Amino acid sequence: MPTRVHEFDWPDRAVVGTIGPPGARTFYLQVRAGARVVSVALEKQQSAQLAEKIDEILDHLITVEGNPFSVPTGTPPELVDNDELEPVQEDFRTGVMSLGWDPTTAQVVIEAHPLMEGDVDEDNESPDEDSAQETEMLLVRIPVGTARAFAKRTLEVVGAGRPACPLCGYPMDADGHTCTLPEG
Repeated sequence: MPTRVHEFDWPDRAVVGTIGPPGARTFYLQVRAGARVVSVALEKQQSAQLAEKIDEILDHLITVEGNPFSVPTGTPPELVDNDELEPVQEDFRTGVMSLGWDPTTAQVVIEAHPLMEGDVDEDNESPDEDSAQETEMLLVRIPVGTARAFAKRTLEVVGAGRPACPLCGYPMDADGHTCTLPEG
């Protein structure tokens, strides 16, 4: 079957947010254009790496002589988005992601592909079964200012989870923490 592409060229909103309490949060990349909303689940680490890599791309682009893409060094105040996620209906759980740059439109390009059951154990699936699966992907293009705001918010969301234990670095639960330090 052909791939169903959820494409957003100039979305009204693109954010990472969470549902659930710290320690049991589910991360979502949510994109909206008009009344159309797509929400894909991410791992916490995927969210953090996405934000870090977006910042790396933008920081590199600033160094291009004359900053021809007008990349902001910080988050433009008018682009800060601290609102909650809209009601979430998960479209798919993200497996592979890619990130790119489109110089013709001065936009960061995010692609998210679903985690496929065949990705775990490909030996048990024949090519016919694989091609019969309907696939989909999310394709989002966001301008540099929006990308900077997206990265900042995402890093804040990732950092808002359970606090890290100052001794071992593992997350501490609200009901306690057993710390095991290596013997020295």
